[in-house]
Amino acid sequence: MYSVDFYEIETCQASGDWEKTADILGSAAARLEKAGADFIVICTNTMHKVAPQIQARIGVPLVHIADAAAEALNGQGITKAALLGTKYTMTEHFYTQRLAEHGIEVLLPDDAAMQLVHDVIYNELCLGIISEQSKQNYIRIIGSLAERGAQGVILGCTEIGLLIGQGDTPLPVFDTTRIHAEKAVSLALS
Repeated sequence: MYSVDFYEIETCQASGDWEKTADILGSAAARLEKAGADFIVICTNTMHKVAPQIQARIGVPLVHIADAAAEALNGQGITKAALLGTKYTMTEHFYTQRLAEHGIEVLLPDDAAMQLVHDVIYNELCLGIISEQSKQNYIRIIGSLAERGAQGVILGCTEIGLLIGQGDTPLPVFDTTRIHAEKAVSLALS
């Protein structure tokens, strides 16, 4: 395990300096490989934006969180899923395209709802703030995506599971934090 300073990563995200984030995480991954890791997991959805750059710096596999999520969705016969996450995860193709490659059609909130989801992540959840109002807003957004045909909802940010769980919606909930961790454990034990 290798922890990085989230403030530095968040600053790079906000300024669009994805290459610096790739350098930070790529260096960490290389150190983990040198220490004997058999594979690498990036314990965040958004930073999979730089997964190709990280994979290029290491000789062991990088277990992509979107692949693990797609495997779980496919296992339940879900072909159309709502995606909630940071604006980067929802709007940039590094995540949605990966899901599409596994046969998953992704439904996204409208622009205003997308901004709300993003803001709750950075201004509340990342700071340990759990708000009932934000939970109700997320439930409303999930409901609107269900009305558009979503068969399940992907919690595409590791913090969203602090706010939303299976008991909050009739849609199957796919918590990528749990799914990714279970995939890593399965690989480690095999």
